[in-house]
Order: sequence, then structure tokens, then C-alpha cells
Amino acid sequence: MRRRRKREFEAIGLSFLDAIFCGFGAILLLFVIARGAEPGLVERDAEKLRAELRVLAEERADLEARRKALQAELQARQVELSKAESLVSRYQDELTTIEGRYRAARDTASVQNRIRDQLAQAQQALTEEMKRLLAQRREAPPDRLVGGIPVDSEYIIFVIDTSGSMQSLAWPLMRRKVEETLKLYPRVKGIQVMSDMGQFMFSQYAGKWIPDSPARRRAIVSRLQTWRPFSNSSPVEGIEAAIRVFSSPSRKVSIYVFGDEFTGSSIEEVVRRVDRLNRADAAGDRRVRIHGVGFPTMFGPPAESSYTGVRFATLMRELARRNGGTFLGLNSTQR
Repeated sequence: MRRRRKREFEAIGLSFLDAIFCGFGAILLLFVIARGAEPGLVERDAEKLRAELRVLAEERADLEARRKALQAELQARQVELSKAESLVSRYQDELTTIEGRYRAARDTASVQNRIRDQLAQAQQALTEEMKRLLAQRREAPPDRLVGGIPVDSEYIIFVIDTSGSMQSLAWPLMRRKVEETLKLYPRVKGIQVMSDMGQFMFSQYAGKWIPDSPARRRAIVSRLQTWRPFSNSSPVEGIEAAIRVFSSPSRKVSIYVFGDEFTGSSIEEVVRRVDRLNRADAAGDRRVRIHGVGFPTMFGPPAESSYTGVRFATLMRELARRNGGTFLGLNSTQR
């Protein structure tokens, strides 16, 4: 009985082990099969990844090319913007200049009519000036007039336009006129030379009189050869400075204004200011005589170029008339 049970137990144990080993073998077989197929799958996956990598590389190259194109376009636009800003700045400067000229022209009545009729006005003014000079000659003692110019002053001041037009076109003649004017006064108590902006020729004599002597006169004429202070082509600042600094009830002072242009905005305003500075006494005499000499550097075609020259002549005729002086308009810069 025991042997039979033992054999049954052994039969069952062997069958169980056979089943286990068969299952394990099947698993090993599946593993071997799977391992045999894996290299192909890996290769396909690798190829797919490489293809995707190539696509990404191409997209990257395309994006890089587009980036460079956009950067080049941006630089070109920046250059255009810089040019446009420069043009705008230049046009703004030109607009400011034009507006300034327009305001100056607007403040002067009938500008175009004055330019159109300047020759007729000049002829008429010359006739009136000749009449006035003749009247002065009859009124003044003969020994007090030289060429129609009163020479009774004890102190003389030169206010000289040092602008480019005077320097380049009339400077030698202006120096000769200074010498001729000095000869009208053989002996005076004091001399002074100022630019049309009120700058003194000799800084050591700023605000005071230069003693008169032959050596000082020669020094003045010599200094004129190289004297080049800034000028705004208007004698107003120099005239007003000369009156403020040197006018006195106890002095007989004459100012000689040598110039070719008046670029200020209003002649009438200048006349009013000078009237306030150089007040007349009870007899109607002024402390300072104002004479003018006009150099014709601004006359000639085109007509607009003579505008500032006509305004200078108009201003100086009126100042000379109101302040006991004489205005002489030269017709050439060569004599």
C-alpha cells in the first residue's frame, strides 16, 4: 500500500516539474525571439530619428537665413531713419531761418515797393540831402564846415561795420575814409574806435578816450588792417554803446558810422531808442552828433541783395538828420 502511494506522489511531482520547465522554456523562447527582432526595430527607430533630425536641421537653417535677412532689412531701415532725421533737422533749421526773414520783412512796411522804387527814392533822397547840406552850410560858420560836415567836435568816435561784405569789398576804401576823417580834425581831445557791436579796438582803452597824437592815429589806421571782430551787419549796438559810455553835457562828441547794411527789424524803433539816449536840450541841440558814411557793397542785381543796403541808408539819413549830423552815400567802393 505504501509503495503505491509513493509511486503516485512521484508521478505527480514529475508532472509538475515538467510543466514548470516547459513554461520556463517557452519564456526563454519568447525572449530569444524578441531579442532577435530588436535590432531591426532599433534601426528603424534610429532612422526615423535621423530623418526628424535632418528636418529640424533644415528648419533651423531656414530660420537662420530668415533671421539674417530680417537683420539686414532692419539695418537698412535704421540707415533710412537716420537720413530722414537729418533731413528733418535741416528742414527745421531752414524753416527757422525763413521764419526769421519773414518776420523781419513783415515788420517793415511795403518791402517790395521799396525795392521796386529804390532808384527813384535814392535820387529823391539825394536831392533832399543836397538841399539840407546847402542849408546847413548857410547856417553854420564857414570855418565849422568841411565838405558840408560840421567839424566843431572835440571828441570823435568811429563805429565801423566789420562784417564780411565790408571786409571783402570795401575795407581799403573804409581805411582811407577813416584817415580822411581824422584829417578833418587836426587836433581833438580824444578818439575812440568801436565795432558795430560795440567792441573796442584797443582793450586797454575800453570805456575811456584814446589820447590824440600822430602816433595814436597811425596805430588806429594800422590796426584796421587786421581788425576782425564779430559783426551782425547792424550799427545799432555800436551807436547805442557809444552814446551811453561817452555822451556828456560838457563834451562835443561826434560819432562816425561806417557801414553797408542794416539787418535789424525796425528802423523806427532804432530812431526812437537813439532819441531817448541822445536827448535834445532846451535849444534843440543833442549831446552827440551822428554822421554816417554808406558803402555800396549791397547794391546791384539781384534787386533783393540791395535791400539791407537801402535800409542802412534810410536809417543813417534819419539818425543824421535828427542828431545834427550828415550822411554821405558813396557810389563806388573803388575810390
